[in-house]
Amino acid sequence: MEKESQQELKRGLKNRHVQLISLGGAIGTGLFLGSGKTIQLAGPSILFAYLITGIICFFIMRALGELLLSNLKHGSFLDFIKDYFGDKQAFIFGWTYWFCWISLAMTDLTATGVYVRHWAPNIPYWIPPLITLIILIGLNLTAVQIFGELEFWFALIKVIAILSLIAFGIFMLVTRFKIHGNVASVSNLWQNGGLFPKGFKGFFLSFQLVTFSFVGIEVVGLISGETKDPKKVIPKAINSIPFRIILFYVLALFVIMTVYPWDNINTAQSPFVEVFSDFGILMAASIINFVVLTAAASACNSCIYSTSRMTYSLAEEGIASKRHTKLNKKQVPCYSIFFSSAVICVVVLLNYFISSHVFEIISSISTICFLYIWTMLVWAHMRYRKRAGKQAKSNFQMPFYPISNYLVYFFMFFVLVVMFFIPDTRIALLFTPLWFIGVAIAYWWKFKRNK
Repeated sequence: MEKESQQELKRGLKNRHVQLISLGGAIGTGLFLGSGKTIQLAGPSILFAYLITGIICFFIMRALGELLLSNLKHGSFLDFIKDYFGDKQAFIFGWTYWFCWISLAMTDLTATGVYVRHWAPNIPYWIPPLITLIILIGLNLTAVQIFGELEFWFALIKVIAILSLIAFGIFMLVTRFKIHGNVASVSNLWQNGGLFPKGFKGFFLSFQLVTFSFVGIEVVGLISGETKDPKKVIPKAINSIPFRIILFYVLALFVIMTVYPWDNINTAQSPFVEVFSDFGILMAASIINFVVLTAAASACNSCIYSTSRMTYSLAEEGIASKRHTKLNKKQVPCYSIFFSSAVICVVVLLNYFISSHVFEIISSISTICFLYIWTMLVWAHMRYRKRAGKQAKSNFQMPFYPISNYLVYFFMFFVLVVMFFIPDTRIALLFTPLWFIGVAIAYWWKFKRNK
């Protein structure tokens, strides 16, 4: 029994861990740092962009939820990709999802450099990412319960920060608080050019960064193998997504743009830090800067967790080296953690050489890869429903199937088209296919060698 227990990941994540981990996956650098750029792109219409993208993400998660609950013997959604698409697509999907989280970890670590420079403006951009990565590697080598507890408190800090912002914002609206001569008022949403000040062009161009804000939301499908009572926990985590989107995205940005005229927001720093710094509270800017720093660390923590579990699953499926299935005494995949962290460390070099462009380039690549992952998950759901037919009698079915599935496909294509018209994202759009070509060649080489 002892030997068998060492060969399996431990189901040590409780309901509150899953709820907060899924929340942490949806609230990160994209909101805290990237929202300033999206506001400048689209103005107040950004609220509609978040609502639309949030609805699409909810459909994606409902499809994933029905898929996961259709077969609880599967440890993660990689098993479903292999069932419905075969070994080749499982190989490409698995390594692409691993790459998604690697790129996402790089953007989060890059953000730590931006936040730390709020206190130490002369510190090199590459030092904070390196220190943060070393600390997180040590934390991920501990038991999964400790990871769950850590992520629980990280996410709780985010929630408290956003709720505090909303509360202070409402107070400022009621009292018509003045900031730099500007009166806090709902009319700030339309007084500077209307709800669509940059026209529909700005509105459409904002969808890349808005979509990036939601990447990682599907992490619930990766932790299902370490979740106690998944039939109860997974639906609860997924069904709470609409409430989270309205509260933590739409309402938070609504408050920011009513307190501050949208065209006064500085894109060089987090709008959360900017607004809190003008409340007149002692050390407010430093406090909220610490919060967004922990948010970036939390998101990177999830990235290391996800990439290590992904390589573990790939190894179990024979897609990666069997060394990745090796567990330490805490029953966590230590070799996978070291491997993924070594690749993530590349961002330290990138921040040393091209610090001014790292965030935009890597976030664009991450968005493209996540669009592929989401499309494959929804496609796998469609294949499941077609194969199951009338026997698909789950209590957690995808709403409006199959119309909602096709709506997701259309949205994915729309975001790719939008990215083509933005110079920075166009570079990533042209570069990313090289990854898929490389993975396909790797599969061909592996197949040839095994044969």
